[in-house]
Amino acid sequence: MITRGFTYVAFLIFFASMLVLAEKKSKSKFFNYVPAIVLLYFGAMLLSTFGVWQNNEEITAVYKGLKDNLLPAMIFLMLLRCDMRKILKLGPKMLIGFFSATISIMIGFIVTYALFKGFFEADTWKAFAALCGSWIGGTANMVAVQSALNLPDSKLGYTLLMDSINYSIWVMFLLWLVSFAPKFNKWTKSDTKLIDEIGEKLNQDNESMRKEIEFADLIVLLGLSLFVAAISIYLGGLMPKSQFFQGSTWTVLIATLLGILFAMTPVAKIPGSSPLSNIMLYTIVALIASRANFSELTKAPLYIAAGFVILGIHALLLTLAAKVFKLDLFTCGVASLANIGGVASAPILAASYSEALVPIGVLMALMGYIVGSGGGLLVGKILSIL
Repeated sequence: MITRGFTYVAFLIFFASMLVLAEKKSKSKFFNYVPAIVLLYFGAMLLSTFGVWQNNEEITAVYKGLKDNLLPAMIFLMLLRCDMRKILKLGPKMLIGFFSATISIMIGFIVTYALFKGFFEADTWKAFAALCGSWIGGTANMVAVQSALNLPDSKLGYTLLMDSINYSIWVMFLLWLVSFAPKFNKWTKSDTKLIDEIGEKLNQDNESMRKEIEFADLIVLLGLSLFVAAISIYLGGLMPKSQFFQGSTWTVLIATLLGILFAMTPVAKIPGSSPLSNIMLYTIVALIASRANFSELTKAPLYIAAGFVILGIHALLLTLAAKVFKLDLFTCGVASLANIGGVASAPILAASYSEALVPIGVLMALMGYIVGSGGGLLVGKILSIL
């Protein structure tokens, strides 16, 4: 049994690294549907259930100190890729498609919670808000919302379960729909010429910006992100508090704002923000999972059923928006997966239409990072009133 704080952190990061290595080296399609980060959560949760480490005072202090301080640094680094000027180049139709997907997901969470709330515990709205953050942005947004709302780590298991099972089936469904694009586009009366042109232009921009990561790049980004985290935590502690807006909520929002602002400066051109933020994300997810326990997942089928209801409402509303705004199936599908799946899966769906459209999938997913935390917190506020 692990009893020392450093050993506890070292083991979790080593465990995460082995899963990432397995995902990279594996030729199996298994990791397409169950990514390493999901296996990390349930693997660490399983080890916690079997008591591989002790939740003593030293380990608890290390866990809290590392998680709380790494989170704003990770958010800042993650958002450095989100240059608003590039996102605006997507054009009105794709922005309408993205926000139609985002709003329909938020409505899906609100309606589903209203229908199912009698079956859940009183504070389940926090878990729904965290998952909403994930299904608008990504796992990092889910962790941000969890921290902002002080959701217990044990409750996050349900959201990861929904994020894995419901998401995997949704990806397969959207890939299956690709062959129906001509019929769908004819029904909505959409024009796809502009999309092809934007995709090609973004692809050229991405090729010209590729640069090898150097030591100086990594240490500058690491130092800056940790300093931004310290500033965000300090300023968050000075902000006015309410029942909903705690110090941790303000910290997340300040780090988000700073990330968006720095993304429009030369700092964003420093390569390495993506791998560095991913290291922090995997560390945070491993820490959270290490405090959870499988014995607490007693209502898993109910949560999964609720997840399919959310996706059903989202699909219906997005289809209606496609008809009204004359959106094509590519825009709707990639907008949906950019929200629900993020950077890992939106480009895959985009590539199934055309490789030239992959940058659009990436940019849409990055938009989700920008609005994910705020969207999850807004839904959380509404659910808390319900």
